[in-house]
Amino acid sequence: MQIIDAHHHVWDLAVRDQEWITGPGLAPLRRDFALGELAPQARAAGVDATVLVQTVTAAEETPEFLALAGQSGLVAGVVGWTDLTAPGIADTLAAMRELPGGEHLVGIRHQVQGEPDAGWLLRPDVQRGLAAVAAAGLAYDLIVLDHQLPVATAVATQLPELTFVLDHLGKPPIAGGSLRPWASDVRALAARPNTVCKLSGMVAEAGAGWTTAGLRPYADTVLEAFGPGRLMFGSDWPVCTLASSYGEVVDTAHRLTEGLSEGERAQVLGATAARVYGI
Repeated sequence: MQIIDAHHHVWDLAVRDQEWITGPGLAPLRRDFALGELAPQARAAGVDATVLVQTVTAAEETPEFLALAGQSGLVAGVVGWTDLTAPGIADTLAAMRELPGGEHLVGIRHQVQGEPDAGWLLRPDVQRGLAAVAAAGLAYDLIVLDHQLPVATAVATQLPELTFVLDHLGKPPIAGGSLRPWASDVRALAARPNTVCKLSGMVAEAGAGWTTAGLRPYADTVLEAFGPGRLMFGSDWPVCTLASSYGEVVDTAHRLTEGLSEGERAQVLGATAARVYGI
């Protein structure tokens, strides 16, 4: 079974600040996290390949990530960032593919969770950009908060040609133990056949003292809604280190999928990511 970690980050604060790392709760993340730190942990956990995901809205980050992927035996794909509203987005995406490591570009992401406009994804200029992402044969990662799921469903309905990948289950309120209205909203998104979900980010949402039993209702909800063929594991390293070690996150993914058949587990732990991202 090939295991793919479909969601992790790296950053170097000397190169670029991570402005989102604020407050005492995130203080442990205010240091550099390099691929050289992750690689031995991934090998120890049996992870064969990873997908490196953007962290900031800076055009310079994606070429850096592509170059890193080109030099790495671990990173098989990069979900980068570009301005979806730019008139020349199609040319920009094509140019990215020509960069060193450009063959590793598999998707685009924007921090929709931080947009003050609740309908940002439905803006005409954004939808033109998303259509260009689809035309380029790339996926689009949705980083949204739970209350933004209905808008995500609306845009997925309007752009059936684009594969939308929901990061972190849409950030349900795991720490509070609530399933509503998140569960019904995520099921509505899953009803769109062009959507996929990442089994990722749960320990950070649950916080200190999390348990596998506490995560299971959320994992079971997306397993039922999307099915193993549209669900992929991601560690969300290093954000996961706020509440867990990398190895524990991988082990938890195994435990949360232990009720599946071997073929279904293989899909969640690697095959879905390989298919969706073309790895």
